Amino acid sequence: MQDDALAWTVPVMRAGFAGRGLTYLVIAGFSLWALAQGRQAQGPSSALARLETTAGGGIVLALIFLGLLAYALWCVLAAALDLDAHGQDAKGLAARAGQVVTGLAHLSLGLAALTLLVSSGGTEGESRLREWVGTVMGWPGGRWLVGLAGLVVMGVGVKYVVEGWTAGYERTLAASAFTTRWRNALRFGLAAHGTAVAVIGLLFLLAAWRANPQEAGGLAGVFDWLGEQAHGRILLALLCLGLLAFSLFCFVNARWRIVPRVAGDKTETLSRAVRRLAAGAL
Repeated sequence: MQDDALAWTVPVMRAGFAGRGLTYLVIAGFSLWALAQGRQAQGPSSALARLETTAGGGIVLALIFLGLLAYALWCVLAAALDLDAHGQDAKGLAARAGQVVTGLAHLSLGLAALTLLVSSGGTEGESRLREWVGTVMGWPGGRWLVGLAGLVVMGVGVKYVVEGWTAGYERTLAASAFTTRWRNALRFGLAAHGTAVAVIGLLFLLAAWRANPQEAGGLAGVFDWLGEQAHGRILLALLCLGLLAFSLFCFVNARWRIVPRVAGDKTETLSRAVRRLAAGAL
């Protein structure tokens, strides 16, 4: 059902996805460059700190901060107003809760960019994350809480991988020549992002299992963990290429994403167009 009174949320969504895309473009770009130079891939904090030292880096950091702030706001609005029409059942409420968690995670990245803008020091996001995990582990039942958080994050990651594999996200993308032509890249990008999220969840589970908060980690922890595996540099390069594709996914969403509660049924979705083309081919 179309609701024109909610049309003001669409620019917030577009700015948010653009900021998210710019963030992953920076992280993946600097990481691939580091790997090509024989160094370790860059985590979010290191990539943003490296960006600060480049020409025009301050402007890009400001755009990342504003974009991720818009994305966090969009996630909260989408959950509160059910802009993606998830519904009120248990599955819908879980999806909306996930939107809030995703928004808060990206808000922390935006605040890291803001910190670099107003100070000359680097960020220590991974260290703060492990300190937080250590604090929670000190609570009664804290290891169970960290393990549960790991399971939830892994579940979110698997959901993204499945959406990438099945192209489930296409129900919220408008059909166009570009979105049709780049379907495989978009699917690869979302699946790669889901893989990274799932590994983050795995790291939390390992931290809880071994009672060692140093095992936990964010995206930088994923880079470190993959680098320790057999053929680690190849795995890291594949992940970075996937995150580059995910940045494309975000930019495409910034341009062609549909807000179901606003668009109603008046816009042809990519999933509908693909089904129509497949039926015509038969």
